[in-house]
Amino acid sequence: VQLVESGGGLVQPGGSLRLSCVASEIIFSHYTMRWYRQAPEKRRELVATITTDHDALYADSVKGRFTISRDNFQNTAYLQMDGMKPEDTAIYYCHAQNLGTQYWGQGTQVTVSS
Repeated sequence: VQLVESGGGLVQPGGSLRLSCVASEIIFSHYTMRWYRQAPEKRRELVATITTDHDALYADSVKGRFTISRDNFQNTAYLQMDGMKPEDTAIYYCHAQNLGTQYWGQGTQVTVSS
């Protein structure tokens, strides 16, 4: 099983990025998908969740700026990040969960700086 993130990079404050997470060797539609992030010397935190029913939940820190979505035909989860702030700088990880089974991606670096 693989979860492969892409789309990270350097962006100026106020800018946008779109992260993608492509899953292989799982029945993607059966998994709740989440995006986590971890900044240097900080704990990993949950950013956004999208359920198998496409219900979306967000951390207060990103609500109104980030949008999580999924395409079950493409086995892909997305995180659209708008109005980015320096405090969004972190490694972003994709996570898939179906009951007791879970998988993590390798992470993609996002840096918000002028």
